[in-house]
Amino acid sequence: MIMAYILLATKILLIVCGVVFTWNGIEELSIDLYWIFRTLYRKFFVMKKYKPLDERQLQGVPEKPVAILIPCWDESAVIRNMVENTLRTLNYSNYTIFVGTYPNDPETRKEIDIVREHYDNVERITCPKNGPTNKADCLNWVFEGIRVYEKEHDRKFEIFVIEDAEDILHPLTLKLFNYLIPRKDMIQLPVLPIAGEWYQFTRNHYLDEFAENHTRDLVVRESLTKILPSAGVGTALSRRTVELLREKNRGQILNVHSLAEDYELGLEMGEFNLEQIFVRKAIEREITLPRNGKIQKKKKKEYIAVQEFFPKRFTDAVRQKSRWVVGIALQGWSYVGWYGSFMNKFMLYRDRKSLITNQINLLGNVLAIFIIGLFIYEWKNPSAYHYPPLISPGTLLWTLLLINLFFLCWRLTWRVCCVWNMYGPAQALLAIPRLPWSNCVNFFATIRAIWIYARYKATGKIIPWEKTEHVYPTEEELRGYRQRLGDLLIEKRFITLGQLEKALMIQKEKEELLGKILLDMGFVSENILLQALGQQFGLEIAEIDPYKTPLDLLKKFPRRLAIKYSVFPIGISSKGAIEVGTETLLPREVLSELENQVGKPIVLKLVTHGDISLAIRKGYERLTKKQPRSRIGEIALRRGKVAEEDLRKAARMQKKAYKRLGEILVNKGLVTREELKSALDEYLDEAVERVRFGEYLVEKGLITRSDLEHILKHQELETPKFGELLVRLGLLSESYLDEMIREQENE
Repeated sequence: MIMAYILLATKILLIVCGVVFTWNGIEELSIDLYWIFRTLYRKFFVMKKYKPLDERQLQGVPEKPVAILIPCWDESAVIRNMVENTLRTLNYSNYTIFVGTYPNDPETRKEIDIVREHYDNVERITCPKNGPTNKADCLNWVFEGIRVYEKEHDRKFEIFVIEDAEDILHPLTLKLFNYLIPRKDMIQLPVLPIAGEWYQFTRNHYLDEFAENHTRDLVVRESLTKILPSAGVGTALSRRTVELLREKNRGQILNVHSLAEDYELGLEMGEFNLEQIFVRKAIEREITLPRNGKIQKKKKKEYIAVQEFFPKRFTDAVRQKSRWVVGIALQGWSYVGWYGSFMNKFMLYRDRKSLITNQINLLGNVLAIFIIGLFIYEWKNPSAYHYPPLISPGTLLWTLLLINLFFLCWRLTWRVCCVWNMYGPAQALLAIPRLPWSNCVNFFATIRAIWIYARYKATGKIIPWEKTEHVYPTEEELRGYRQRLGDLLIEKRFITLGQLEKALMIQKEKEELLGKILLDMGFVSENILLQALGQQFGLEIAEIDPYKTPLDLLKKFPRRLAIKYSVFPIGISSKGAIEVGTETLLPREVLSELENQVGKPIVLKLVTHGDISLAIRKGYERLTKKQPRSRIGEIALRRGKVAEEDLRKAARMQKKAYKRLGEILVNKGLVTREELKSALDEYLDEAVERVRFGEYLVEKGLITRSDLEHILKHQELETPKFGELLVRLGLLSESYLDEMIREQENE
């Protein structure tokens, strides 16, 4: 009897779901057909009249002053990485970053203050109240802080960009905003979630939803209503917009009572008939890919968009999405209401229907599982009692099922195509099994949102800033979003495809840095390589003179760390930060270790491999060996025998010729790379202050005493002394060099 009631309830629910799914399917199909029609019309009748926007056009517009606003509460784990990466990668110079913090969040304030010591275009705005209040309140205070900054610095920003503490900005982001404003008053860029591992369905279901939303929904919405909801990141506002909103809202740009202040911001702009645009612009770049043992060129679409990691834990995703549902569907209904044209009301309805569809979708999944389970049970137990079929051919339910099956296949095909276009075939196919999981996340988020909103209506208290725990990509992961060194060199025609192919083959065998291999093979010069690396990493280029590094700084900067991370202290900047030479970007944890050691912020400067190697040896010798008061080069310069450029040329030759002991041992086949790495790690842990590395290798029995003596002699012969180089370059005679050496010894 109970089973009969269950089947009856199931049938009723199937009819309800069928009706809702059919209505929703018709609605979604109409949006799809409009998008297809619009796309074809633009392709054949509009785009033929205009040349596609390219990078050259973006670069050709004079830069307007830009303010980037980043609200922060408890973001000490990510904000420094985000700001520094933004400063390194943005292809723009006329901008200032304003970070909003709270008095009771000292860790976040500390991270920003460290960055401020490095860069002049980073400012911290402190909200007057302890946090967390909410994102809108924090941003309002940042806007106010910018007004004060403008008065104090006699500067006027024309563009205001809103971002989050975990965002990765495309290098051309500000160039695009600069190109379109003030013709447009608000620009919204796509948000591209960063893909996780294939099995991370929670993190990756954002890929599917954002790909579909930013391929179709926002495009159609802009076309039909001319009004766009802001995403809260990748959003640029004109000065006119900010001033109008401030005047209308009595000094508050954003609604502090809403959890979706960004969503309301875009809708509110529609009241002023301000120009809004969603820009889904891709720049085509040539990249190189290995294929069938050869390196081939391929064009890759690179969207000017904002990228970020979304939550990978189910509970975090539910918390985040519940805020969206509260702000967009519930508070949006309350604060925004239903206004504007029929099409705008239709779009508002689409925003709010999630209150029902998010629950019906999961119910449909549960019913499908139940029906499939019942079918399998009856199939496996043919002798058991068979209940009357829930769905019979020719009935209303049967017709609804067929219609819904069509809409499901259509929807899945559409989603797969959108994800394929943005992320490739692998993620596109995984979007199919991720759909039920997406329904599950959205269901629980909606239930939680309704509970939060009901509590808010009952108490009247502002819903606090319930932020998501953010993560920022590691330096290794960030490299995947930068242009690769080989592609940069080919793009600038410094190397050929054939040369890159040979270098990559050697890299597989030796596991060395590509730049070093290209340099050793003579395919690029040190100067060209350094320029390319500087562009790739966003670092300034420098040269090291180990004799000019203050001795006090050398004593603070342990030789152990210099060897371990292949870095060397150059000097102290005008702002008091330590300038450190490196041949590659260092991970954040390494930078933190170095900063804790020296007690000051560190600014990285890009130098050559030889520069670092020779500096570590010559620099730290100053702490243990008595150094002459004047060097050969200084004496020759003082006497007018050489110019400063001559000394720099000789120094570069010496650095290029110098090879570390370990490199020579590996090249001679006396130790393997694995043995060398293991021995170096042990040496740094237990013997770096006691003996030189070569002596330690002898102690460990990895090489013999005669091997060491032979290698040291080889190292000395291969690395000429500075005076000998001046003679070799024809700048000094041998007799004059001998005279200067005697003078040096007598000092």
